[in-house]
Amino acid sequence: AQLLGTPLSDQEYRQFFRSLRTAHRASTACLLRELYGCQNPLVQRLDEYENHGVIPEGPICSELPGTFFPDFCTFSFYRCTRKMYFIKV
Repeated sequence: AQLLGTPLSDQEYRQFFRSLRTAHRASTACLLRELYGCQNPLVQRLDEYENHGVIPEGPICSELPGTFFPDFCTFSFYRCTRKMYFIKV
């Protein structure tokens, strides 16, 4: 157990900044989605990468109980607007 107010260890700093960089990347992908839409080739490549090469066709169920989306694009916009970047289908 660490004492309150003491600095993080080297490993803890790496973990802390790793998570910040990941969230920053996710918010950047959301900005691309917002600016260019789901039909943009770059956005589609990101969606394909997230889904092992195929963008799922709707309807989409997510980890959020009782939540359904008509398609992956709508699901992705939902994650972006709520800043819930790491919710999965």
